Amino acid sequence: MGNAQEKPPGGGGGAASADQATAGSGTRSRGGSSGGKPHMAPEKGAVNGTQRENSPAGGQEKKEDSPAVDTSYLDAPAGALPPHLARLKNEGNHLFKHGQFGDALEKYTQAIEGCAEAGIDSPEDLCILYSNRAACYLKEGNSTDCIQDCNKALELQPYSLKPLLRRAMAYESLERYRKAYVDYKTVLQLDTGIQAAHDSIHRLTKMLIEQDGPEWRQKLPEIPVVPLSVQLQHREKPISIEQAQARAARAAQEEARRKEARFTLLKQEGNSLVKKGHFQEALEKYSECLTIKPDECALHTNRAICLLKLNRFEEARQDCDSALQLEPNNKKAFYRRALAFKGLQDYLSASSDLQEVLRLDPNVREAEQELEVVTGLLRQSLMDNTMHTPREKVV
Repeated sequence: MGNAQEKPPGGGGGAASADQATAGSGTRSRGGSSGGKPHMAPEKGAVNGTQRENSPAGGQEKKEDSPAVDTSYLDAPAGALPPHLARLKNEGNHLFKHGQFGDALEKYTQAIEGCAEAGIDSPEDLCILYSNRAACYLKEGNSTDCIQDCNKALELQPYSLKPLLRRAMAYESLERYRKAYVDYKTVLQLDTGIQAAHDSIHRLTKMLIEQDGPEWRQKLPEIPVVPLSVQLQHREKPISIEQAQARAARAAQEEARRKEARFTLLKQEGNSLVKKGHFQEALEKYSECLTIKPDECALHTNRAICLLKLNRFEEARQDCDSALQLEPNNKKAFYRRALAFKGLQDYLSASSDLQEVLRLDPNVREAEQELEVVTGLLRQSLMDNTMHTPREKVV
């Protein structure tokens, strides 16, 4: 069973992953998909389960070769279990992985019963089998049986992480919030990196405050203290590829959430500073936002406002250019670039951008007014250039 952690339950069920003990990853055999029923060979004279018929020429159709099914994963070793029980466990893991939780549950049950019949006394292997079957119960919404199997697993291997986490999810789905809280807290003593447990603690704290009031902590069962030796032993265990991938994915999600929260805060602060007329400070907030989301068009147009107010017209023009590369029909970018061109005394370019604004939206009154001003400035500029241009003498 891999070490990927479960997500908190929703609607009575929680996500779980069966403990992988196989080295291979073959395709599910047909026998495994029928919940333990043996695969019956086709009757003699039948092709793919249908009776063979004679062809019009009097001959018989040839039997098509079916592709070989890789079942090598079934023979992978599984702890101290003998081969026939390891096979049942491996098949259960494979069925669980492919979403066939009922069939997987049957395989784990057969393996558990087989251990009793064979007198197998391996607490670690039995703990995993009970924990795996608990995961199946949890997936099927049977929280009561999930809790029972987790209890058995924890009797065999106290402070085993996955049974604790699954039992916590089952308790939460049954609205037994105090017990769920205790189990999640115990899980975090073993591994502080399980984000699902952190999220559940946060969620349950709110529920317990509503349910039990300010004295909710006094009503909790005692939270066991995990011995330091057990904590160290757990941390020293090598992690599987699946667990490493799950941790990396959680870390990436957490980093994305952190960046999104930081971005939202900075943008709000920038907008507030603009309203107060603190354009330099707002400029710094928007610039920091752009380090998080460089392709956010609104940030470029917002920063352009600040640059215009600070008479930094060339930088404002550049921000508007960036915005228009992202959104070619952005009216604000055209309008603010027109103001930047005006500040740079490039009245022809300013006039062109203002006309583009009015083409996109004829109702922008500010653009109409600014176009009149820019047109006047352009006319005056042309007249000034004409007056200062020396006339050539006629010889």
